[in-house]
Amino acid sequence: MSAVLPFSLSTVKCNDSQPINQTCSSLTSLKPLSLRKNALKKAFTNVCKSTIRASSTSISSVTLEKDATYGTVFVIRAQDKMGVLPAITRVLKGLRIEKATMEFDEKEHHFVVKFLVADSHGNKIEDNERLIRIENALMEAINGGEGVVVRKAGFSGTKNERMFELMDGFLKNDPVSLQKDILHHVEYTVARSRFSFDDFEAYQALSHSVRDRLIERWHDTQQHFKKKDPKRLYFLSLEFLMGRSLSNSVINLGIKDQCAEALSQLGFEYEVLAEQEGDAALGNGGLARLSACQMDSLATLDFPAWGYGLRYQYGLFRQIIIDGFQHEQPDYWLNFGNPWEIERVHVSYPVKFYGTVKEEIVNGKTSKVWIPGETVEAVAYDNPIPGYGTRNTINLRLWAAKPSEGHDIESYNTGDYINNIVNRQKAEIISNVLYPDDRSYQGKELRLKQQYFFVSASLQDIIRRFKDVHGNFDEFPNKVALQLNDTHPSISVVELMRILLDEEHLGWKKAWNIVRQVFTFTTHTVLPQALEKVPVDLFESVLPRHLEIIYDINFAFMEELKKKIGQDYVRMSRMSIVEEGAVKNIRVANLSVVCSHTVNGVSRAHSELLKTRVFTDFYELWPAKFQYKTNGVTQRRWIVVSNPSLCALISKWLGTDSWIRNVDYLTRLKEHASNPDLQHEWRMVKKINKMRLAEYIETMSGVKVSLDAMFDVQVKRIHEYKRQLLNILGVIHRYDCIKNMEESDRRKVVPRVCIIGGKAPPGYEIAKKIIKLCHAVAETINNDEDVGDLLKLVFIPDYNVSVAELVIPGSDLSQHISTAGHEASGTGSMKFLMNGCLLLATPDGSTNEIIEEIGAENMFIFGAKINEVPALREQESTVKSPIQFARVVRMVKDGYFGYKDYFKSLCDSIENGKDFYLLGSDFTSYLEAQEAADVAYVDKEKWSKMSILCTAGSGRFSSDRTIEDYAEKTWGIQPCKLPS
Repeated sequence: MSAVLPFSLSTVKCNDSQPINQTCSSLTSLKPLSLRKNALKKAFTNVCKSTIRASSTSISSVTLEKDATYGTVFVIRAQDKMGVLPAITRVLKGLRIEKATMEFDEKEHHFVVKFLVADSHGNKIEDNERLIRIENALMEAINGGEGVVVRKAGFSGTKNERMFELMDGFLKNDPVSLQKDILHHVEYTVARSRFSFDDFEAYQALSHSVRDRLIERWHDTQQHFKKKDPKRLYFLSLEFLMGRSLSNSVINLGIKDQCAEALSQLGFEYEVLAEQEGDAALGNGGLARLSACQMDSLATLDFPAWGYGLRYQYGLFRQIIIDGFQHEQPDYWLNFGNPWEIERVHVSYPVKFYGTVKEEIVNGKTSKVWIPGETVEAVAYDNPIPGYGTRNTINLRLWAAKPSEGHDIESYNTGDYINNIVNRQKAEIISNVLYPDDRSYQGKELRLKQQYFFVSASLQDIIRRFKDVHGNFDEFPNKVALQLNDTHPSISVVELMRILLDEEHLGWKKAWNIVRQVFTFTTHTVLPQALEKVPVDLFESVLPRHLEIIYDINFAFMEELKKKIGQDYVRMSRMSIVEEGAVKNIRVANLSVVCSHTVNGVSRAHSELLKTRVFTDFYELWPAKFQYKTNGVTQRRWIVVSNPSLCALISKWLGTDSWIRNVDYLTRLKEHASNPDLQHEWRMVKKINKMRLAEYIETMSGVKVSLDAMFDVQVKRIHEYKRQLLNILGVIHRYDCIKNMEESDRRKVVPRVCIIGGKAPPGYEIAKKIIKLCHAVAETINNDEDVGDLLKLVFIPDYNVSVAELVIPGSDLSQHISTAGHEASGTGSMKFLMNGCLLLATPDGSTNEIIEEIGAENMFIFGAKINEVPALREQESTVKSPIQFARVVRMVKDGYFGYKDYFKSLCDSIENGKDFYLLGSDFTSYLEAQEAADVAYVDKEKWSKMSILCTAGSGRFSSDRTIEDYAEKTWGIQPCKLPS
């Protein structure tokens, strides 16, 4: 909304002294449905009769009154509050509403709403002619326009009863009912003839039919939360890699078989339609997919939660490979619409930028007022997130940036049409692209505006929801938990302080106490130098009031620090939120640590890095503040949806499908790991998945691969620390060995299909050269007749969630080979683990915890440990690289695979003491681990047993366990299950 009145519509009394929506929400718990329907019918009939009686004599009025303190005040009198707020906000869109109050006059039996109106800059409107125009517009809106206050006489009790007769229950899920709904949406939503529509149109109709069922559950869930008023979690993340929604939704709703049967009878295949959906391009890598998994678990475990993010118009770029080089194109993922989102055009909030800060006297006290130089509207798009095995359906609300209507009107009134178009584009760019390039000042500015836009809209929405029920902020920490997913939403701590100080007029001490009780911070950073910073001059320009508050927070923190550590100014300088120097910066991570009551790492190893390397000073000051919750992934997406054959096999051998909701059941697979029958069926499932992947590879690249070969996979963002280059050099070594073997020895070689996939950031030249090297090596190997099926190298372009759902089930071996101490958690390894894929990994991130669950004998571990890395780096310039390593690097450098000059800088980065990520140091150990994998793969029974044990030990790495830990130890929230 453009303005939010500080009164609660839910607590204003009707004529019968009962809150209107209290009557409604109390009915959601009634069951069975027939009782619920009858109760609703009776309640709404009584409410409507009361409304009709009131409206028969209702006279709504708008007047202007003079106030000695504030000047001209608008006064609206009406006997029914319904529609007052929408009418006010619609008429005054682009203007500001201030000092609003709402009272019920017991004597006159009507509501009285009083408020001031200011222009978009916060200046009072004193022009009488303009005030009268506003008065007339409000009068017309509440008495004759849309969203009228007085109910129309035609809305009778009879009509109301008829409405509930038609709504006799929830939508049915049998195939016939689904068919009717699908055909209805074909004709009336997609606007195609039900006698002529294609696969994509069928997908759209099916998606809308499924979404209808989600909306039913979503409404009931929200009503239930309102009734119970539990403490709610608000999950703030700038990234959500949701992937496709159709398959996940029908699984969680439990209607996949019914949908498949309904479509089959209409002449369509469910699997074909599911492939029509594109990925929601709202994130990049593990952090974003983690957010999506956690939303699924929050819904499944019945926790009262909302997710907040940005609705990127283009999201992450689409990766195009031309002649082996990466090229970036916009990902027009919204070109064909998104049937899963619900646009909330009336849920919008103004977000301010730039401008100045002035002081004014409020209630005898000095208060700061931010006069913005630019205002942008944040419009809400809701995405229902269903839980599995429960009716609970929570919400992911994404914000899109739109121009402020007030600025549009001003531009049109002055005839400045071109400037209006420019302003519109300038506003919308805020939510256009995921991660704008911040190497330039303009890029940094856009990044900051994007982050603030996101948190400002989210906090306005959260506070509005809180104030609908609560009259003051005393209960705020008991009802609200705010989770910061990395540093991107960290400005929210300052924004909440600003709202509490400047808009709610709380004292500093009370506001600060609230802030420090509601925020929790999870960081994914492993290196201090990677922590986000924002230049002070940029902050001062874009968010002037927030910079003032940051200085105040930092001053208070420094004073507190002096009392605890004395005059240690060096340490104080390190811990300060404001970094002094040639370029003065705001340390966003320090701000998050200071203002949050809990700081979380994402694995045990990562937690130790936070304590000893990233936030050492803070840990010594507040050791109890630091916790860790090892990340997890949802088994519903990564087994049930992506690997249905394995899902069926697990349920068969466990004798139950309860593991889908309670993943601890998977441990029972250990009892059957040596069973020859299970091993045989396990291998058959893997072969089916490898066939699917082989077909995809051939279609995508033209390379035909052998199903007998080990499918060796590394798929993740391309980065030096993730060491895709080590993988490629290992492939070159294998190729070189095969080329120099006798024919008799080649027969003993274990065939390999080496698969690499991932995107390089647009400005990351070395990462792009790694992609090109992969293609150059593949071109040589895949066309070498001496090698044949013994070795293939494939690069999968535009790797995303949907491709992962194909690649992960079809993999035999998965590589997670980052230099120890650089991977915070590594959720990718967990997805492969769940699917029975063996891991070749360094002891980094969550790998040590995986070893504890499945045993080192069921993995292939290599390389330096975290505590060994610093010493190895110091010795790098004096230690000679292994001869095998030097040979393969020389092959690249000498142009064996072409592009000699292009690859020179890539080779230089790992030679002559510059090998920061220790490829040479770990190379021998890496080759030994690969050889061990070859030996194990030849023994089919041993490999199958290891694979089964991987899946059996993966339960600890479910996001369900992660969320339960957060709920209990960090957020303090309880399940709030919707009655069945």
